[in-house]
Amino acid sequence: MRSFFLILFFIAGITVVANAQTADELVKQADLLEKQLKEEEAYQKFKEAIKLNPVHLHALVRCSELASRIGRRQTTKEKQMDFYQAAKIYAERALKVNPKDSEANVVMSLAYARMSLLKSGKEKVEYVREIKNYADKALANNPNNFKALFVIARWHFEVSNLNAVEKAAVKVFYGGLQKNSLDSAIYYYERVKTLSPNFVLNYLELAKAYNRAGKKEKAVEYLNHLLKLPNTAADDPTIKAEARQLLKNWKA
Repeated sequence: MRSFFLILFFIAGITVVANAQTADELVKQADLLEKQLKEEEAYQKFKEAIKLNPVHLHALVRCSELASRIGRRQTTKEKQMDFYQAAKIYAERALKVNPKDSEANVVMSLAYARMSLLKSGKEKVEYVREIKNYADKALANNPNNFKALFVIARWHFEVSNLNAVEKAAVKVFYGGLQKNSLDSAIYYYERVKTLSPNFVLNYLELAKAYNRAGKKEKAVEYLNHLLKLPNTAADDPTIKAEARQLLKNWKA
C-alpha cells in the first residue's frame, strides 16, 4: 500500500512539472507571435499559460500590456474600458507575484494611462496620479526602463494639456502642478529615443510635443524619421498613417 501511494505521489510530481513546462512552452509560442505582430493571438496564448501557471510573472505582464494595446484598437469606449480593466487586473496579479518588478509596475502605469483617456474631472486627476506613481516605481527598480520613461514623458505632456477644471482639481487634491511640464515631456521622450531608437510611437509623441513647443521644423523631422523605421508593434502602421496626416496638416 505504501508503495502504491509513493507511485501516485511520483506521478503527481511529474504532472506538476509537465504543466509548468507546458506553460513555459505556451509562453515561448506567445512571445514568438508577439514578435510576428500577432498581438491578439499572443494575448490568447499568454492567457492559456496563466491558466496552467497563475503566477507566471512574464505571462501576467505581457497579458496586461497586450490588453492595453488591443484595447486601444477597439471601436467603442465600452470595449476599450473592458480591455483596460483587464490590463489593470493582470498588472495587479503580477505585482502580487513581485511588487518590485519594474515591468509589472510599468504595465500598471500603462493601464491607468489608457483608462485616464476615457475619464475626466476628479477621476481623471486621480488616475493621472497613479500613472506617475507606478512609473516612478518601475524606474526605481530599473532606471533604463524605456517604457516607464515613455509613460513619464506622456504624463508630463498630458499634465501640460489639462483643462482649467482638471488643473484646479490637481491644485486642490495634490498640491499643484509641476512647472515646465512640456519641457519635461520632451526631455523624457529624448531619453526614450536614446534607449529605444526604433520605438515608433515615441517619435510620434515627441513630434507632437515639439510642435506644441513651437518647434515645428524639429517635429516634422521626427515624423519623417519614424516613417522610415521598421514596424515592431501591431499599431505601428496606424501610427505611421497618423504621422503622414500630421505632415499634411502642418504643411497646410
